[in-house]
Amino acid sequence: MRRYIMKVGLCQMKVQEEKKKNLLKAKQLINEASELGADIIILPEMFNCPYDNTFFEEYSENEKNSKTLKFISNIAQEISKYIIAGSIPENEDGKVYNTSYAFDREGNIIAKHRKVHLFDIDVKGGVTFKESDVLSRGNEYTVFETEYCKIGLQICYDIRFPELSRLMVEEGAKLIITPASFNMTTGPAHWKDLFKVRALDNQVYTLGCSGALNKEASYNSYGHSIIVSPWGDIINNLEFEEGIIIEEIDLDKINEIREQLPLLKHRRLDLYGVVDKRD
Repeated sequence: MRRYIMKVGLCQMKVQEEKKKNLLKAKQLINEASELGADIIILPEMFNCPYDNTFFEEYSENEKNSKTLKFISNIAQEISKYIIAGSIPENEDGKVYNTSYAFDREGNIIAKHRKVHLFDIDVKGGVTFKESDVLSRGNEYTVFETEYCKIGLQICYDIRFPELSRLMVEEGAKLIITPASFNMTTGPAHWKDLFKVRALDNQVYTLGCSGALNKEASYNSYGHSIIVSPWGDIINNLEFEEGIIIEEIDLDKINEIREQLPLLKHRRLDLYGVVDKRD
C-alpha cells in the first residue's frame, strides 16, 4: 500500500542587519530546498529583520504593501511550492506584530499567525528580553488546509503553552510548524524537549525552524532546527550553522501511533478541556 508522504524543507539562515541581503539569502535557501524536492518550505522567525527590539518598528511592513511578502509570493509562484514565511514585523494601525505568513503554490497568502505569547523574560544569569516593549500580541490560533493535511502554525515562545498546540490539534492539525529563535540560554535548556513533548502530547509532527547562530548579532539564535515524529523521535536536526533539512513526513504514521496508543481518546473531557473562545 502506498504511504501518504510529503517532503518538508527547513531553511536555517543567518539573519543580518540589511533586509535586502536577508531576502536574497532566503530566496537562495528556498530554491535549494525546492530543488531537493521539498513540498513545503519553512523560514525562521524574523527572517528579514534582526531579532532585536530596536529593529522591529523600523523594519515593520504593512501587509497591503509589504515588499517582503510580495517577494516571497513571487518565489512561491515561480517554484510552485508552499512557503511558510517564518515571521516578519508586521504593522497595522500603529501596532507592530510578530507575524508568520503561509503561501500556497500560486503565491496566495492562505494563513497568517500573529505571535500569541510575547517573549517577556528575565533569566537569572542568562538573557533578558521584553517583546511587549515594542510588539503587540495576536489573539487567534492558526490552522490552514493543504492537499496533504491540516497544518498548525505558531511562533517560538508559543510552543511553551500546551493549550495552544492542543487547540490546533483539535482543529485537525497533523503538523505543527514553529518558526523560532531560541537563544543560547533557553535553547540548550529546553529546545529539543519542547518539540518532543508537544509531539508526544498530541501525536503529531512538530517542526521548528530557527535562525542560524550569528555571533555578531545582539541576540544569538540557538539554531538547531528540528523535526520530531508523533512518537517523539528526532527525525533530523541541525546544529548552529546555516543549512537546510529535507525530510519525508509519513502522515500515515500519525493514525498508526494513535491506534496503538490512543491517548487522545483516553482524555477525561468530563474533568478538563481546552475551550475555543471563538465559538
